[in-house]
Amino acid sequence: MSDQTGTMVHDATGVDPLPDASRRGSRQMPLPQQRGPVSALLCGLLAGTDPEASRQRLVEAASLAAAQTPDVLFDEDLQLALFVCYELHYRGFDGVDDTWEWDPELLRARAELERVFEDRLRTAIDPVDETATTAQEVSDALFALAEGGDGPSVADFVLRHATTDQVREVMAHKSVYQLKEADPHTWAIPRLEGRAKSALVEIQMDEYGNGRPGRMHSELFARTMAGLGLDHRFGAHIEHVPAISLASVNLMSLFGLHRRLRGAVLGHLAIYEMTSSLPSSQYSRGLRRLGFGDDVAGYFDEHVEADAVHEQIAGRDMAGGLIEADPATRGQVFFGAAAVCLVDGLLGAWQLGAWEQGRSSLRMPLEAEGTDHGV
Repeated sequence: MSDQTGTMVHDATGVDPLPDASRRGSRQMPLPQQRGPVSALLCGLLAGTDPEASRQRLVEAASLAAAQTPDVLFDEDLQLALFVCYELHYRGFDGVDDTWEWDPELLRARAELERVFEDRLRTAIDPVDETATTAQEVSDALFALAEGGDGPSVADFVLRHATTDQVREVMAHKSVYQLKEADPHTWAIPRLEGRAKSALVEIQMDEYGNGRPGRMHSELFARTMAGLGLDHRFGAHIEHVPAISLASVNLMSLFGLHRRLRGAVLGHLAIYEMTSSLPSSQYSRGLRRLGFGDDVAGYFDEHVEADAVHEQIAGRDMAGGLIEADPATRGQVFFGAAAVCLVDGLLGAWQLGAWEQGRSSLRMPLEAEGTDHGV
């Protein structure tokens, strides 16, 4: 940030501080607006504002909706309901009693939604390659999976064509995950041992800024959003993002919160680390093409360097180390990795398809802020 003379002002850590009004990391987000019968019952129950809401009605509604949804990945009601259920395990919601986190009937409703979500993913994903057994073979197979996608790239679009308004939409989509970037994967740490655990801790330490205030990757992303004139408090754009964006972050919570899916959450993280260095470079160069500087592009610059190192640790030592120690997790590791490719591919296609049609990729456009540097 700069003072009135244009001189850069830094805090004691050497990192540009966020505006005081939005440095409230512990702030709980309000309950979102409902998008259908399940999320309406859930939010009414949590807030205590709907006299018709009951635990039993919620379970029944979740079961019925799960059975009838045409495609849970694009179901606004069910993905929002899952997001709300999962968020109770993270920061919670303003005005919602923390005891709801482990309410048995709410967990039953969540399980109905999780079942159809996981079934949808497994149906769409090809069977795992069972030949990878050593850590190096696992790493090689994951790299091959990461390189398998040849569809259109949002990062390449940002590099070459995106306007500032479209970039702001990209960051709004990303915000539901990037503002708590490492947290879903951290659930796996106590469920591991040995080489895989050490590798995951090494990666997560970097994600959390290696103990340096202001250097957590979530904080760097908040600076990117601030530099683009966006509210960078967690959950600020929940009303804007569509179901497929929520599915992307719900995927990580599904994997992270279930011990039986500990391999899937490592596969998920591994594929992220293996596929983010090049896109991060494209995002960074695209932002600079639009006239932005280090304060906005810094998050992506950090990932160009960090993930080039992480990709080998994630593939060989973390995912490969887990499979060497526990071969029964092989299928879960590759399931988690393939699920990332599937959901993120659908999210990218959603965004690019909307822009090709000349419309916003969000449920509702962001408020106009600042000047569009794009063409």
